[in-house]
Amino acid sequence: MKTSIVWFKTDLRLQDNETLIKAISQSDAIIPVYCFDETHFETTHFGFKKTGSFRTQFLLESLLDLDKNLRALGSGLIVVKGKPEIEIPKIVAQYKAAKVFAKREVSYEEKQTEALLKEALFKIKCEFETFSTSTLYHAEDLPFSIKDIPDVFSNFRKKTEKESPIRNAFEKPSEIKSPELTAIDLPTLEELGLPFIPIHEKAAIQFKGGETQAISRLNHYFFESKCISDYKETRNGLVGADYSSKFSAWLALGCISPRFIYQELKKYEQEFGANESTYWLVFELLWRDYFRFMMKKYNVKLFQQAGIQDKSISVGIHNIEYLQKWIDGKTGVDFVDANMKELKLTGFMSNRGRQNVASYFCNDLKLDWRFGAAYFEQQLIDYDVSSNWGNWAYLAGVGNDPRGNRYFNIEKQANDYDKNKTYRNLWKNS
Repeated sequence: MKTSIVWFKTDLRLQDNETLIKAISQSDAIIPVYCFDETHFETTHFGFKKTGSFRTQFLLESLLDLDKNLRALGSGLIVVKGKPEIEIPKIVAQYKAAKVFAKREVSYEEKQTEALLKEALFKIKCEFETFSTSTLYHAEDLPFSIKDIPDVFSNFRKKTEKESPIRNAFEKPSEIKSPELTAIDLPTLEELGLPFIPIHEKAAIQFKGGETQAISRLNHYFFESKCISDYKETRNGLVGADYSSKFSAWLALGCISPRFIYQELKKYEQEFGANESTYWLVFELLWRDYFRFMMKKYNVKLFQQAGIQDKSISVGIHNIEYLQKWIDGKTGVDFVDANMKELKLTGFMSNRGRQNVASYFCNDLKLDWRFGAAYFEQQLIDYDVSSNWGNWAYLAGVGNDPRGNRYFNIEKQANDYDKNKTYRNLWKNS
């Protein structure tokens, strides 16, 4: 009997999960595993946690949901804590597994972990296979090799949209054969070294993790409210749940896939019509793909101060006081402060807000952009390594922006997007 392990990471779903589908087709029994990698809960050399309370709470909810959905199909989820390259081989030995299936990684640390695990599995004669499951367009279907991807987004977009197909999403499996697995045993926030912080009542949306919630949100945003038909007009909003899709947190942990979203969007367009707004969601998903492919192309360079352009930028002396005031929303610039308070108290901030606070951080405070990116890494409920570091490098002028650094006139932005001070007043005394 051939037993295989499916190592879940940021692909916590059953719909459109090629890794899971391939494992089922090649095996008699499946052992789904999630490992709380202890390195993900360390403090970085920038002084921030790699994973903060908001995202960890969302992760715990997502794992509970995944376990429930797996059990409904005859399986379940084994949760371990430690280093994947040590913990997963133990499970391989316990179940005499012949192969480990996993999602393919693109960024530096994740690839290192993958390599260490592969080495450990090789020693015990266990195969290891990975699948690319994070993007709308499959890397193999792009009209260029990774090393030749244009460094300007619009060039990438035009050619990709014209020449590349979007693959169909994989159907959810109808059953999974697994040995009897004991009840899921999740660590607490406390055991992971984090305090429980409830999402503030003023939050634009009360995020809850898991594929069930992700699909529910999609159905709400598309079919129930039809908000998607006005997305292009409302996407720069700042207050409320429905000015944007809010899919980002579920996408970041892979509770939903871009291809599944695309497939549902096509159903929506057939029923209610396509317009610029429905296209704009695909446009945003393409940006997400682009940052991931850029991470694949440049890797460690995206984490360096000079970025992918090897550009020396003028940065002031590291000023801890400026940094802390920015974090606490006490800079004295009300639009920046409102956004930073929202991030601190909810783990979320609008796209418009992110661009403004990052521009202020780089251009006005003249701080090293990597500290801002590292704080976002800790704080964001929807942190995605490629999008976060790619966007910060872009705004700092060392990433994929052909025009150099992006300076935002904060006062003008506040007047354009928060004319009546509704948003600033909302967070003023928080």
